[in-house]
Amino acid sequence: MEKELRKAVQDAARAYYRAVYGEPKDLNYIPASGKLLDEDDLAGMIDATLDMWLTAGRFNDQFEKDFAAYLGVPFALSTNSGSSANLLALSALTSHKLGDRRLKKGDEVITVAAGFPTTVNPIIQQGLVPVFVDCEIGTYNINASQIEAALTSKTKAIFVAHTLGNMFDMQAILDICKKHNLWLIEDSCDALGAQWNGKKAGTIGHIGTFSFYPAHHMTMGEGGAVVTSDPVLYRILLSFRDWGRDCWCKPGVDNTCKNRFNMQLGKLPFGYDHKYTYSHVGFNLKITDWQAALGVSQLKKLPGFLLKRKQNAEFLAEKLADLTDYLILPKVAENVRPSWFGFLISVKEDAPFTKQQLVEFLEQNGVGTRQLFAGNLLRQPMMTENDIALRIKNSGLLNSRNLTEKDFALLPNTDFIMNHTFWVGTFPRLGKKELEKTAALIHRFAGALK
Repeated sequence: MEKELRKAVQDAARAYYRAVYGEPKDLNYIPASGKLLDEDDLAGMIDATLDMWLTAGRFNDQFEKDFAAYLGVPFALSTNSGSSANLLALSALTSHKLGDRRLKKGDEVITVAAGFPTTVNPIIQQGLVPVFVDCEIGTYNINASQIEAALTSKTKAIFVAHTLGNMFDMQAILDICKKHNLWLIEDSCDALGAQWNGKKAGTIGHIGTFSFYPAHHMTMGEGGAVVTSDPVLYRILLSFRDWGRDCWCKPGVDNTCKNRFNMQLGKLPFGYDHKYTYSHVGFNLKITDWQAALGVSQLKKLPGFLLKRKQNAEFLAEKLADLTDYLILPKVAENVRPSWFGFLISVKEDAPFTKQQLVEFLEQNGVGTRQLFAGNLLRQPMMTENDIALRIKNSGLLNSRNLTEKDFALLPNTDFIMNHTFWVGTFPRLGKKELEKTAALIHRFAGALK
């Protein structure tokens, strides 16, 4: 009876979806990003709801297994956001279980200022020192040629994002990490499915992170993941995600280790319940099974989503190719197959119009735009209104509150991105009609101001 009732509820949910959401509506405003859901997604969420299991359960187990298989890695852990995934990844490297390789307060981490703040925030939150190097124009990724000059004896890790799905110079950075024994965290929140030499983004460094916010390549609403091929890092990540506990039992399960009352850890009495033994100062960053059910369904459609994003980016590149006297279009590094989160455009300094003018024109005419996130993070109030220790390239230690134009000048391309760069959408809901409108409006604006 339960099986038949469950199917009847799911069938009703599918019918509801078709009746309410089945006919796509015209987009009067073309958003820069968005989700693409169908009746299978709704049926999956309803199926999880009927379980009445309110935390991570069978759908989460399935998602972590499926996601690891898709990426070709042995270990994947879901999290409640991509930002939490970044926090977990960086926090894991502070674990005492890593011995001499653990990150300690005052150690330095190489990163960039042109990006999303939650790549950099965990560095600061863990008492580490972010060291900022500049980006490349065109790929908008970290300029790997500047990294070695920025290293000191305190540098222990590189933590950077693949910008909008276009991967950074993996070979150069892998060589640097190997030469100097550095950890590498790949923030792949905007790059799910991107590849370098046939290897997927997030699987090449020590830890990879992903986001499933509605704007991303697939969605759970809120949600994210960390992945690794290292079993030691996996156990540490699991601990930090699940309250910092030493136990690795799943919710509702006891004594996975078969040694629950036969341990002596820390200065606890012998036999203290392993289920309530904590080895790290951790968090609770798990998802619900409802989110995981959506992830299981969305992951099945991911290859189609990625193909559509690729086609949309190629369409825009072709349509805007005649405007390169005024615009800088995306550049792809050798051996990289991007997974476009959006289509980046920079207005050249000698163009007869500014980025601001073009962005305002597009928005006024129904085309959504986005900045490259923080633009220059060092100019954001989070930095200028707080006392944060940092370095810029090979500078000495600086205080974020006291940065001057002379300091900002050390990152000229980052300031260029802040002043000249924006992006428009490539997400799968956008079709030829929307992309034609986007390209036509850019042409119309550029032509009027020649």
